[in-house]
Amino acid sequence: MTKLSGPMLPPRSGGLPQQAVVLLHGYGSDGNDLIGLAPHWQDVLPDAVFIAPNGPDACKQFAAGYQWFDVSFDADQLAKRQLGVIGAAPVLVEFLGDLWSQTGIAPAQTLLVGFSQGAMMALHVGLALPKGQQLMGIIGFSGAFLPPEGFGQDALARPPVCLVHGDSDGVVDPAHSAEADAALRAAGVDVHYHVSPGVGHGIAPDGLAYATAFIAGLPQK
Repeated sequence: MTKLSGPMLPPRSGGLPQQAVVLLHGYGSDGNDLIGLAPHWQDVLPDAVFIAPNGPDACKQFAAGYQWFDVSFDADQLAKRQLGVIGAAPVLVEFLGDLWSQTGIAPAQTLLVGFSQGAMMALHVGLALPKGQQLMGIIGFSGAFLPPEGFGQDALARPPVCLVHGDSDGVVDPAHSAEADAALRAAGVDVHYHVSPGVGHGIAPDGLAYATAFIAGLPQK
């Protein structure tokens, strides 16, 4: 199985990491993109290590970038997106397992963050983990929720989730985050949902501030 790797930023405190923030980039990008979020969050998580792995495959549309799964542009986009997420999930699950075993950081001290395709991966995998591996939280920027098998059952984790989406996004329909908000709430997940007015496919200052406040409110053991 492919081993993920990418840029990393050590804790601002200078000590051993007590938390981990895993940042999952969007389609055609790489870890250098989302590692840029780390400086915005080091004040609220000074003891966290930030890791932004590259996706497992070279992107078919953008030669210099990576993808978590191939993108379909035909009529079966949703079905193929679901299959793509399911196919890529084991690689991310293995990455998280390696991270926890190598650092001693617990799932409960791990924040999973994704943008666009990376948000789809973060939401799917983070809510597919068993209850004993519940994450500190999940943040999905401009993404969609592809429910894992068994979603809503007591055996699976229900970490708090933050959803942020621009209402002018022409790449990933903002309705996907609204649908995710409804589905997660119905399953008893603590959801924090923010719509950035006039924002396209990106992370605006108001959305970043909302996510930062979400992180600041999470319990840190």
